[in-house]
Amino acid sequence: MTITEDRPAESGPAGEIGKARTRKEDQRLITGRTRWTDNIQLPGMLHLAMVRSPFAHATITNIDVEEARKSPGVVGVFTGRDVADGQGLIANAWPLNGEQKTPNHLPVAVDRVACAGEIVAVVAARSAAEARDAAELVDVDYDELPAVLDLKQAATDEVLAHPDLGTNTSAVWTLDSAAQGSGTDVEQEIAKARENGIVLEREYRQQRLIPAFMEPRSTVCDPTGEQLTVWTSTQVPHILRFLLAATTGMPESKIRIIAPDVGGGFGGKLQTTPEEFATIAVARRLGKPCKYTETRSESILSGHHGRDQIQKLTLAADRDGKVTGLKVELLADLGAYVGVVGGGVPVLGAWMFNSIYKFDAYHFTVRTLLTNKTWVDAYRGAGRPEATYAIERLMDELAVEVGVDPLEIREKNWIKHEEFPFTTVAGMTYDSGNYEAATAKAKELFGYDELRAEQKRRRESNDPVQLGIGISTFTEMCGLAPSRILGSLNYGAGGWESASIRMLATGKVEVITGVSPHGQGHETAWSQIVADRLGVPFEDVEVLHGDTQIAHRGMDTYGSRSLVVGAEAVVRAADKVIDKAKPIAAHLLEASVEDIEFTGGRFGVKGTDKGISMGEVAMASWTGHNLPDGAEPSIDADATFDPENFSFPHGTHLCAIEVDTETGGTKMRKYVCVDDIGTIINPLIVEGQVHGGLVQGIAQALWEGAEYDDQGTLVTGSFVDYTLPTSADTISFVTDHTTSPATYTKLGTKGVGEAGAIASTPAVVNAIVDALRPFGVDDVVMPCTPERVWKAIQAGHPVTTEGERDAQAHFDEATPNQDPGAGTPESTSSWSADADSGDTGSASEGSRS
Repeated sequence: MTITEDRPAESGPAGEIGKARTRKEDQRLITGRTRWTDNIQLPGMLHLAMVRSPFAHATITNIDVEEARKSPGVVGVFTGRDVADGQGLIANAWPLNGEQKTPNHLPVAVDRVACAGEIVAVVAARSAAEARDAAELVDVDYDELPAVLDLKQAATDEVLAHPDLGTNTSAVWTLDSAAQGSGTDVEQEIAKARENGIVLEREYRQQRLIPAFMEPRSTVCDPTGEQLTVWTSTQVPHILRFLLAATTGMPESKIRIIAPDVGGGFGGKLQTTPEEFATIAVARRLGKPCKYTETRSESILSGHHGRDQIQKLTLAADRDGKVTGLKVELLADLGAYVGVVGGGVPVLGAWMFNSIYKFDAYHFTVRTLLTNKTWVDAYRGAGRPEATYAIERLMDELAVEVGVDPLEIREKNWIKHEEFPFTTVAGMTYDSGNYEAATAKAKELFGYDELRAEQKRRRESNDPVQLGIGISTFTEMCGLAPSRILGSLNYGAGGWESASIRMLATGKVEVITGVSPHGQGHETAWSQIVADRLGVPFEDVEVLHGDTQIAHRGMDTYGSRSLVVGAEAVVRAADKVIDKAKPIAAHLLEASVEDIEFTGGRFGVKGTDKGISMGEVAMASWTGHNLPDGAEPSIDADATFDPENFSFPHGTHLCAIEVDTETGGTKMRKYVCVDDIGTIINPLIVEGQVHGGLVQGIAQALWEGAEYDDQGTLVTGSFVDYTLPTSADTISFVTDHTTSPATYTKLGTKGVGEAGAIASTPAVVNAIVDALRPFGVDDVVMPCTPERVWKAIQAGHPVTTEGERDAQAHFDEATPNQDPGAGTPESTSSWSADADSGDTGSASEGSRS
């Protein structure tokens, strides 16, 4: 679906809201006339290079820096001991409970490294090239230690990622519907289903993913002024400022964090990173500005990773397919350290395994585990994609068991539109939605019945290229979040957001927002909202962000919270401006305040044609010449918004995929999604968010996956091996929307930034598995590469024909060293260490075939 720029959406309201405006930001962003952190040059600035451990787990016995110090251009070489007093600590802001085991995470390791890529020394030189050359001369002696790399092995504690902790289990967290009074006992429901119903037991693997933002992370620190000023490519300037002060002892008032234009994040820059802290520590030590910009290989290796779960699921239903209970048991890999919110990411999915469905009993348990891999934290969707994948895969399995269409089984179980607001078995209250409308529109756009008929013909004719149809009917909780709920979950901060509006004397408007964009189009959307609210031209609104000295209050950008929390603060600030301006307007118009109306940017007197513009009131307040007695000569306003609830967007995604059963190759035929994100501010921005999310979710299903060898070395350490899709790998998507406005906000908006990434992965995998049902296949481990798809076919369907034998020989010749069982469907198993964790496969499986 293509939207013409700068025109109202067909169904949108009049005014700026609903208009598909091209983004204000794009002129400078796409022409290169912007300022990324790496573009910043300061007088006397030094450049840093990081020396990183090649081992997954080792004791540091000696670091010899003498040769590096003698290298041309080198100003200093610093080990962890050298900066021990000022380097701070990488903090965990979300301990799941008081018993959580959290290893200390120093920016520069002192005695021991717990993952490959951990920083052990920092070189400062007059150029980046000289720093990198000198880093090669730092000689580090290690005593290698046993490393734990497999999740199920980690659960046994036979090998410890951090021996001083005595266990690999960081925390165990449980949500139980019977215990909290939102449902019945899940074990009873499963027992009843075993006697007279259906019980499905499945194990799914959420592979480890690597955020791949356009702009690698970069930090510049200037310690030479009255304040410590840090420019950094981050999603969280305010959180970084707070944690830097909290862990280094620097006064918060003496720290200024600036996030200039940031080239993407997807959660990968929702962090306080060792590189940021190390750069700041060295800059303070030397008293000179310092810059560090990572290489892409460093980003892939040591920037935090995402996902990485094993999901053990038990679903109970009656014989007609009505779900009665769901039991979820997760093992979640935290990697070597507990990130800023990494420990809590699986919990964000705890309320979403029930998704859009209503049933009586639910139990969720997650065990977070430490391993000797790169640490794991939030990645686009953060917990919600994992939950959606599991329940949508299970609904397809239930449909097969009952013998009905997968859409029919979903409709039998989903919440009906007339039942909203609806409190789920997990205890969340969904405020609005209409799953029937979104699904009906998606089916029509997709041509669902026609594609099912084509699928039937292909199966009957034994076509070697089979057609699969995948479904994902999803919802998510986003717009993080009500502060009281975060507090009850031990989260270290609130979920409010702040905004200010400055009315300038010339009638122009400055909007200061606490959320910090990294490509979402805040400057455009916020301008549209304020233009409509205050009745000023879109072009007269300037949006300021990302600098803690300008936007002094904020909770930053993640979890699809910018619009549903940040923009709500902006709306409330605008309403305060109007309220402050009314008495001044009444005074100037010689009328009572009660008789003043504000419409379309003008204050008028009821029943007359007398009026004055917002700009004229702004000028009058600025001069202060003729104000009511006691009036403040300003109509500027601040507002802070703390949401009452999460935001619950939803949608129906349908995917058609052709699978070549002789080679395992997959080809996407059609993809349709109809999302309900409440009120749409800018359809063009929404379209871009949805497209980007779809590609990321599809990439998890088909291409992406981080792989380690048995020594803990990341073997997918570049884009040669870690396969990101290009435009040539995708198709044109058909997108549309239905609208069920949020009921607890003034704008009625819902989050959209993560929707595509959450919904698309199960839609694609469901399509592949649907195509392979005749071959006895009920799962393919992600990423569903041609090799894995082909091996799944062989495992589910014996080789009997000449063509199949030829195909087998072709694959054996192409991959002679591959384990024939790698990537085959996983059966239900216990959490025993010798059970296959699904962590098998090679780097070659991530490349295109």
